[in-house]
Amino acid sequence: MTVHHVGAAYPVDNLTAAVDLLAALVGEPTVADGDRWARFDIGGTRIMLAGTDRDADTPFLTIKVDDLDDTLRTLRSRGHEIADPHTGPHERRITIRLPGETAWHIAVYEPLS
Repeated sequence: MTVHHVGAAYPVDNLTAAVDLLAALVGEPTVADGDRWARFDIGGTRIMLAGTDRDADTPFLTIKVDDLDDTLRTLRSRGHEIADPHTGPHERRITIRLPGETAWHIAVYEPLS
């Protein structure tokens, strides 16, 4: 498994307003997809705003990998119970919710192209 990028995603109810605010501070988003999400690449840091396309209502860590199936096998071999991947318009991803009372999520994804 090769990790290509790690970022943070923040859920927002009004993506247009959130993008406008962040763009005023750091410049226009690198990528935006309607009301689904927007990504800002800022000095080696990736920040994503999650509108209608999100796995959680709390901030979550995002990890881009080169082989999601290999990553899934590794996680399962260590005893983690992970649901099968979800395929969206741009990526295949798994969402990991840490056990216990921790409201912390990790989205691991592999781009489709």
